[in-house]
Order: sequence, then C-alpha cells, then structure tokens
Amino acid sequence: MGSIEDLDYPQIILQYSSGFLVSKVMFTACELGVFDLLKDSGEPLSSAAVAMRLGTSTTGMERLLDACVGLRLLAVELTQEGGLYRNTEISNIYLTKSSPKSQYDIMMYYSNTVYLCWHYLADAVREGRNQYERAFGISSKDPFGAMYRSEEEMLKFMAGQNSVWSICGRDVLAAFDLSHFTQIYDLGGGGGALARECVSLYPNSTVTIYDLPNVVRIAKEQFLPPEEHRIAFCEGDFFNDSIPEAELYILSKILHDWDDEKCRQLLAKVYKACKPGGGVLLVESLLNEDKSGPLETQLYSMNMLVQTEGKERTAAEYSTLLKAAGFGEIQVKMTGKLYDAVLGRK
Repeated sequence: MGSIEDLDYPQIILQYSSGFLVSKVMFTACELGVFDLLKDSGEPLSSAAVAMRLGTSTTGMERLLDACVGLRLLAVELTQEGGLYRNTEISNIYLTKSSPKSQYDIMMYYSNTVYLCWHYLADAVREGRNQYERAFGISSKDPFGAMYRSEEEMLKFMAGQNSVWSICGRDVLAAFDLSHFTQIYDLGGGGGALARECVSLYPNSTVTIYDLPNVVRIAKEQFLPPEEHRIAFCEGDFFNDSIPEAELYILSKILHDWDDEKCRQLLAKVYKACKPGGGVLLVESLLNEDKSGPLETQLYSMNMLVQTEGKERTAAEYSTLLKAAGFGEIQVKMTGKLYDAVLGRK
C-alpha cells in the first residue's frame, strides 16, 4: 500500500463529501422524466427542447443534462446549433420507466423517503434508533407501520423492491440448486418480483407470498397477473401469526430489518413449520467477516439504522442465528452482486 503522499486525500475527501450531489442529480432527472422523454423522442434533443417539453427552465435543464453527461447517463453531440442530448445504454435500460429492468421506482423511493431519513443520520447514531419521527412526524416504534404509513407509501416501497429483484433476483435464487424444493413460502414477499423469478427459474415449484393483508391486496391489484397460477398468497404477520408448513422458506431482506432477538424468534417459528429435509434461504447483503466492507453493505447497514431496528451482518452472524433456531448444513454463497445467499437445512 502506498504512503499517504501517494494519494490525493484532499481530493478523495471532497469527492466523498459531495457524493450526495451525484445521487440527487440522478434522482431529479428520473423524477422530471428526462430519460423517458429522450427514449421516446427517437432522436437527440437540445436542452431547450427538453426544457420546453418537461416544463422547466432552460438554464436549469441545461445544467442538469450536462451533469448527467458527466455521470455517463447521457451523451451529447455538439452541432452548430448547440448540444444535442441522448440517453446512454445504461439509462435506457435502468432509468426509463418502460424498461423491464427499470430502477425508476427504487430511485424515487430513495429520493422521497430514504433521503429524508438520512438527513437525521447523526441523531440516529446518537440515539441508536430509526428516524421516522423526525423525518415524517410519526412513531418510530413500529418501523413497518411507519414505512407503510399510507397506501401510497406502501405502493412506492413495494414497487421499489420489485425493481431491485428484477435485476438481482435470479442471482440469489440460482446461488444454490433449489429445484428439489417444490413448495416454497416467500415470507414478506411483497409485490412478488422474487416469487416470479423463482417460478421462472424453477418451473416445477409453487411459491406462496406470505405478507400483511394490505400488502397482499396491493400485490394482487397492482403487481401480479391473476393468470400466474404458480404463485399464491397467504395473509399474516409472521411474528404474531402461525407460519404454514412448507419445504423451503425464503427470507429476502427480512432479517436485516430486525435485531438479533426478533431474528431468533422468527427463525425458530420457521424451523418449527419447516418440513423435515426442508430449509430456509436467507437473501441478504453480507459484510466481510472483519466488517471492513463491502462499502455498499456498510452503507446499507447505516440505512437500517435510520429506517429499521436491524443491521447488516456477516455470514458467520447469520449462521449463528440459523444454528440457534435448529438449522444445520449451512451453506453461504457470495454472488459478487448486491445480495448474497445463505441456505440452512432442517
């Protein structure tokens, strides 16, 4: 490793301190519809044309477009009349609403909800609890009561999670061969994107989404077509209600919402309901064993602080929780992507 003189630390610090500017540029371009307009136009447009069609100031839009060029989300061609802007392949695939792999919904959730909680990160560190009370004026004692404080917010959250699984779901479901599990319960399965990936990858399986009654209702109305007969629903609260018997339980980004005691309670209930020879698949972003990284997971753990009761964990920590519940034959697979997989067997 080089000496401190080998690195431009002042420049690094300045880049870190202005990191939020990058995210807000991308969020704003998504919110205003810049990427959708440029995709639908079929041809590059000037900043004045984009501003006129989206109802913004010309000067503001020109600066926004140039910043997106700097982020490689847009490309610009200089002509005698001025710059003409078009989407890059990245923005066409991930930032336009019409793309099957669109991340628009999670961008809007980060911008309009998560970002406001992060404003109170220092308070969260001081107090060790989430910041819904300061950010939105509602009780922080029930994180999901706060997160689902209105049907609109519930819909935003579910749509955001669906967009994540549209690009990450297959990686975690293919981490292990799950083809011999035909009866699967997706606990807290929300809008069903992971369930759809599961029945696509394992066509002999059926998946039941187990979630709160209002979540199930919205999933049926907004996200899952009625002709998808391999996906069913079960209404319930997995902390307070019984969990039906199944061969495999998927807990995707569930345990990171809760402290160790609640994780132990939930996994004990899952173990009791699980058929002999069955198992549980945890889908989480795993920290290195010394917690030195990955940076994305460390930042996710900070987000758990401002939004939930939980944290991100190492593979060893999840293994300990699984073993305490009775699960054995624990396998860990680092996918090299955003989320990893841990499989425990009964």
